[in-house]
Amino acid sequence: MDTDSIDLVVRPSHYTQYPIEPIEFIMKNGLPFWLGNVIKYGCRAGAKKYDDLTIAESEIRDIQKLMRYAEMRLNQLQGEDVL
Repeated sequence: MDTDSIDLVVRPSHYTQYPIEPIEFIMKNGLPFWLGNVIKYGCRAGAKKYDDLTIAESEIRDIQKLMRYAEMRLNQLQGEDVL
């Protein structure tokens, strides 16, 4: 794997824009899976561009993912099917 590929996996720019990367915050605080994903997608919304989407569409997709994980948690708390 070349250096650019490793950087995209290990230190992607849409996460390294913060002094503390979301994964470090999530892991050090032992956050549950659903909350970790809400934080992850919220932090990268507007910073990661998907190949097939515009910047705005990419941000919308990450916000939709964030909302989906929050919705799954609400369903769980309300005794409904999580998915």
